[in-house]
Amino acid sequence: MDTLQQYGFTDRMKSRFTSHFTDPGLEPARVARVDRGRILVATGHGMMHLDGYTEAATGDWLALDTTDRDRPTVVGVMPRLSVLQRKKAYDPLAEAQVLAANVEIVGVVVPIDRPISSNRLERTLVAAWDSGARPLVILTKADLRNKFDSVVAHTVDRAGAAEVITTSAESGDGLDELLARLGPGITMVLLGPSGAGKSSLANALVGKALQNTGAVRATDGRGKHTTTSRELIPIPGGAVLMDTPGLRGFALWDAEAGLDEVFSDIEALFDACRFADCHHGPEPGCAVQEAIRSGALAERRWLSYQVMERELASLHRRQAGAGGRAKGRSTRQRAKDAAMAKDYRNRFRQP
Repeated sequence: MDTLQQYGFTDRMKSRFTSHFTDPGLEPARVARVDRGRILVATGHGMMHLDGYTEAATGDWLALDTTDRDRPTVVGVMPRLSVLQRKKAYDPLAEAQVLAANVEIVGVVVPIDRPISSNRLERTLVAAWDSGARPLVILTKADLRNKFDSVVAHTVDRAGAAEVITTSAESGDGLDELLARLGPGITMVLLGPSGAGKSSLANALVGKALQNTGAVRATDGRGKHTTTSRELIPIPGGAVLMDTPGLRGFALWDAEAGLDEVFSDIEALFDACRFADCHHGPEPGCAVQEAIRSGALAERRWLSYQVMERELASLHRRQAGAGGRAKGRSTRQRAKDAAMAKDYRNRFRQP
């Protein structure tokens, strides 16, 4: 297997490349890491650094002009099959930061040796579903606790439609189950906070220590940023991992589709409210408040949804103010849209 194949270049990708770039003299390459002012790419001739090109993200597929073998140039980027992104932190212009491109699986890493942040898990899943890839929740450090059934149950409850796998890099538990989901050409990005065990998991899947690992403070469960950049790591068998630095926060970016997926149960309730302009507060006949009173919907989950919905609405207002176009729908508008659709169906339903 040559270098390019190790980084996910399958026959399917070859077909996509040749149909998009018709010049037979161009060669494919994949971005394995992005550094300041340069990128590391995998090619059919091995790994090489390209200076002065930083527009691509880790995981992107490029077309290279290699007429000058000593100084190949990037002439194009393949359209992305998936893109995982977030809003840049502390960015007044509201710009996106691409975390990963062309991944099939977003591995949301959740360590079981510390309290689980439901909001963080749901927020990351919203971005994962919106990326176009498939979310997979990976519980790590299962060897550190004897009784973690409650942690698993809590995670499964919060994960929704995403699959949950329990693993231990130390004992090897769950690794075969995880590897079974990583076939040739499949790329999985690992997301999680510092100290979650991403690098240890990557080393265990690869079969040798490639990524540095660090100790985790017992007081607050925080670890060092042992991974300093997003980097592709080939796995025996043709799959590819992308390890990432620990994320302190996850500001959403244009993630309405992901919000709809993770909170589909809440958005389904809007259709059942008595009034089309229900604010989901003290109004009579509010299906959301009734679900909270009956215990069918956790108030914490409703509050989490509201926070993210308002965050996206605020983002789109800032984009519109900067010359963009507002894309998001407020909770009220979502409710009105659902009610109008319901009225339309009832009015024109065939007898």
